[in-house]
Amino acid sequence: MDRLVNTALTAMRGAMSRQATIANNLANANTTGFRAEIANASAMWINGDTYNSRAQSTEQVLGADMAQGSVSNTGNPLDVAVNDQAMLAVQANDGSEAYTRRGDLKVSDSGLLTTGDGLPVIGESGPITLPAYDSISIAKDGSISIVPTGGDPNLPQVVDKLKLATPTGSQIAKGTDGLFREVNGGVLPDDPMASVTPESLEGSNVNSTQALVQMIEASRAWETQVKMIDTAKKIDDSGASLMQLPS
Repeated sequence: MDRLVNTALTAMRGAMSRQATIANNLANANTTGFRAEIANASAMWINGDTYNSRAQSTEQVLGADMAQGSVSNTGNPLDVAVNDQAMLAVQANDGSEAYTRRGDLKVSDSGLLTTGDGLPVIGESGPITLPAYDSISIAKDGSISIVPTGGDPNLPQVVDKLKLATPTGSQIAKGTDGLFREVNGGVLPDDPMASVTPESLEGSNVNSTQALVQMIEASRAWETQVKMIDTAKKIDDSGASLMQLPS
């Protein structure tokens, strides 16, 4: 009986993890450049002094859907949609270099170029800081040009270039902060062939309809395991009644 309950319990834990992943995807269905997370179930053997005869089911986020989202024109000179499989290099909150597809850039009061969620954007020599300007533009290769305050509009100056990296040949993983990193702790090299679409944004690649269907499936899987535990209880009660001595 305990084996039946243990099997149902591990399945319920997996269903909960799957629900959390789906809920996170749905919550980011409108987040710029978001990549849907993929959760997979795997067996985790229970180690002990005896022969390993039991395995629990564990479900965790093992990757992300790297399909490109829809690209729309915004007309904002600071917006960029990263093309193909390239990624924009940013400085994570822990100071490490990470990668994102989020291209809704903005300039802070100090001139620091950041993503929409406030992460500093990395250029050729570290986080990009821009001087005061009258106008700004970003070229397809990621070059940032400005017309300095009071400068000639016909003579824009290139001040830096976005670091665009392609994970081809490297292994990356998505962290809990939504950023991608090289699994061995290294950094990806700048890809000179990578490009962006200026004045545009890439939307999330989450399919809301599919995610809702997956959520219903996970909910039904949970209900099935609850019924299994109820069945195990009935079996146990029946066995206990057979063992009772007549009064």
